[in-house]
Amino acid sequence: MTASTRVDLALLGIRGTPPVNRTGGAGPTDDGHLIVDGLHAAIPRNSDSPFVFDGSRVLLDGEDAGLAIDVIGRPRFYDLTTDDGVPFEQLAKLHGRNVLATTVLQTCIRYAEDQRCRFCSIEESLRSGSTVAVKKPEQLAAVARAAVELDGVTQMVMTTGTSAGRDRGARHLARCVRAVKRAVPDLPIQVQCEPPADLSTITDLREAGADAIGIHVESLDDSVRRRWMPGKSTVPLTEYRAAWSEAVRVFGRNQVSTYLLVGLGEEPDELITGAKELADAGVYPFVVPFRPHRGTLAVDVDEARAPDPAVVEKISREVADHLRLIGMTGSDQRAGCAACGACSILPAVGG
Repeated sequence: MTASTRVDLALLGIRGTPPVNRTGGAGPTDDGHLIVDGLHAAIPRNSDSPFVFDGSRVLLDGEDAGLAIDVIGRPRFYDLTTDDGVPFEQLAKLHGRNVLATTVLQTCIRYAEDQRCRFCSIEESLRSGSTVAVKKPEQLAAVARAAVELDGVTQMVMTTGTSAGRDRGARHLARCVRAVKRAVPDLPIQVQCEPPADLSTITDLREAGADAIGIHVESLDDSVRRRWMPGKSTVPLTEYRAAWSEAVRVFGRNQVSTYLLVGLGEEPDELITGAKELADAGVYPFVVPFRPHRGTLAVDVDEARAPDPAVVEKISREVADHLRLIGMTGSDQRAGCAACGACSILPAVGG
């Protein structure tokens, strides 16, 4: 698979629904998960795409697109329920072949229309009834144990909507991590949250058993942040930088990451420069193409369109080149989005 083909898949998506898929929720969504040429790929489901998933292959103009496709079967843990009747599938999802992912708090103080991140649909899956608002630690422990034993899960991602407290949701994350680690001590876990107001909370997450952390800024351009993340942009970049620095101290180099979205209006060269600076500071810059999807406010924004494929490839290649130069790869992270790599082009170009 060429990098250009991987970019096209990431931006144009596929028609068809792989067995492992997701609709609504935090972060990139409305996607199907496949193994493409040996790499995880979270591919948007797009009824207008020229690429078609026929159940075993990806076709282009009716012909096999020449991609080695490995279909991930529906996980067996989805068929289980908690003692009080909550389906495991409503508590956590399989991402790719071996990643268990959950949003421990499915509400966000920034979800009012004038505050919401324009690319996020964290509460839509809650409104549709496909998840529950708060995942209890003991519930996640049961799901994690089953996912490891039945489906070979090898890592877990726990993210959260932002709460009103100074910890911004991190305390509940820590409770959930502790419970899962008691149940499956060897399962690596990445936690994801906004920068907590009290930086000692980062140590609390590490001591709870978290192996890696994502503190996601999405853009390093304040004008972009104000336009696309009106609520989240009230947390200044200085707080992010302080949190990243403390997280690198606590978790170690390349066990801290942040999303950087291509296509929100940030100048490509500035995004590349910012990504390199983050990497040099020990923070993995997880470069991901923006994609508008159902349930978000982005569909109503004039500039909400998939970025130019050439720009996505240029940024991904230049960032990956720098990552190789300094000896930093996503696969070296113990757990998390960079370790999975499915939403990014970076793994396809050596990052």
